[in-house]
Amino acid sequence: MRTITDNRPAGGDSLPVIVGAAVGIAGLGAALALADVHSPLRAPFTLFFLLAAPALAIGSALRGLDALTRPVLAVAGALALDLLVAEAMLALRMWSARGGVAAVGVVSLLILVPALFTRLARRRRMTRSQD
Repeated sequence: MRTITDNRPAGGDSLPVIVGAAVGIAGLGAALALADVHSPLRAPFTLFFLLAAPALAIGSALRGLDALTRPVLAVAGALALDLLVAEAMLALRMWSARGGVAAVGVVSLLILVPALFTRLARRRRMTRSQD
């Protein structure tokens, strides 16, 4: 009799669920801050957005680094980006919590989009070279 074994790691199936929950929490935090909704979840969810959005963008741009260096640099870069946005808004006398969340979101998108286009172009080249 032959048995079939599964060689996949046990926690591999839960990663998409965790990533989806993190994106939902970050999106809800940004929405609560931008809509100026008064809720006890507003502060922690917005703080999660302010750390997760730039960290994801910076981490996606640092594809060539190893598994430990990339998240450390991504979180450090996210903190630096948040501080730079806050400092610039304070120096220009334009500080507001809603504006800060919007600015961090826009800067994160400006970092993420070129990294995604570069990755897409690299995949297209790889598939063309295989054909």
